[in-house]
Amino acid sequence: MSAPLWTADDAATALGCPAPSRDWTASGVSIDSRTLAPGDLFVALTGPHRDAHGFVADALRANAAAAIVSRRPENVAADAKLLVVPDTQAALEALGRAARERSGARRIAVTGSVGKTGTKEMLRLVLSAQAPTHASVGSYNNLWGVPLTLARMPRETVYGVFELGMNHAGELAPLSRQVKPQVAIVTTIEAVHLEYFASVAEIADAKAEIFAGMGPGGIAVLNRDNAHFARLAKKAEAAGLARVVGFGSDASADARLVDCSLHATCSAVTASIGGTRLDYCLAVPGRHWVTNSLAVLAAVQAAGADVGTAAAALARMAPPKGRGQRFRVVLDGEAGGFDLIDESYNASPVAVRAALAVLGRATIKSGGRRIAVLGDMRELGVQAPLLHAGLAADIAENNIDLVYCCGPMMAHLFEALPAARRGAHAADSAALAPLVRRAIRPGDVVLVKGSLGSRMAPVVETLRALDTGGDAL
Repeated sequence: MSAPLWTADDAATALGCPAPSRDWTASGVSIDSRTLAPGDLFVALTGPHRDAHGFVADALRANAAAAIVSRRPENVAADAKLLVVPDTQAALEALGRAARERSGARRIAVTGSVGKTGTKEMLRLVLSAQAPTHASVGSYNNLWGVPLTLARMPRETVYGVFELGMNHAGELAPLSRQVKPQVAIVTTIEAVHLEYFASVAEIADAKAEIFAGMGPGGIAVLNRDNAHFARLAKKAEAAGLARVVGFGSDASADARLVDCSLHATCSAVTASIGGTRLDYCLAVPGRHWVTNSLAVLAAVQAAGADVGTAAAALARMAPPKGRGQRFRVVLDGEAGGFDLIDESYNASPVAVRAALAVLGRATIKSGGRRIAVLGDMRELGVQAPLLHAGLAADIAENNIDLVYCCGPMMAHLFEALPAARRGAHAADSAALAPLVRRAIRPGDVVLVKGSLGSRMAPVVETLRALDTGGDAL
């Protein structure tokens, strides 16, 4: 039986507060009373829009082991199991540091303009096949998600995988100092979050903050094909890291793509990892997944795990929710149905291009069409109209038959398309969903993608609701 994640005394020691009068043990850590599991330690965070102290009573009624608070809520019992601290965010970070220090885990951090979550999930998969592995849930990559992930890390963890995100300069360094990774992956540097940066080079500098928490033995895994490789490598050297490992197709890459065969639902890859030739199958389609699998194997080698075992495990990779999941939707009363590719979680120019390339390779049944349903790409600043309209070339290159768009920025793409490729444009996803639903016919392959703020997930839900017996592919 696993040891408890936190005992009352362990938590009090980590937080530097008096030992509780009542003993307890916690099997998890939660910051949300709605998803709290019995036995979780509840941390009442206070933010600009919500104060979780108002939900402490709910958490305790849901059988939370205890709660960390900065004040005693009025609606909890006098004998409630509470740890009172000056600042609950600082307390969560202290729990994270304590969990990190008591574990001997080899820690890998992942950042980059795109591909962070998919890369993190590949690492989780391949390392879990070798030893106890702990990783971020979903995209828990910000000021509360990173310490929460650390605080949830069991003592017996051998490999820890942490996604670190940012959209402003100065945000990544504090997260890196919390994790103190021995290995750091920067997937790529692209035109993302341009609303907050004057140039892509500034984005590279902000991503290089991931090196701030690494010691002199740290290893940076960088995209050798990216235009900002040399800039990042110089930053890694200045931070005192021991080594830079390059991945990609470049002849000088340490983790080098030798060959790949891209198919509609998977990819066959031949790579050289540190001079060792490997052949493996990656059970998700797209050149971007292939490239990031090289980063994964390079990081596996840097962390001291077995690369061959990791490569074999990639045959079991499934895309995370909203990042390439595929569904077969069977239409009632029709012969057959259509295929749905859910890329609704987020979007940027480089990510949309990658998704359109996957749609372009999709196998179309008789009478079917390739249909792209696209919502606005956010945080692109003054370049947003041009970047949206520029996707028209990728639509043509990948033989997309129809495009449905929503949002003011996607109107620029819609206007740039030839009339034959225009499906419809709507103000938002709620207005667009019924138009797409009525247009679908058997044999189609439909891609749905947009930034999180564009709310494209409801379009996916609308299309999946047509199903009379399909399932994830």
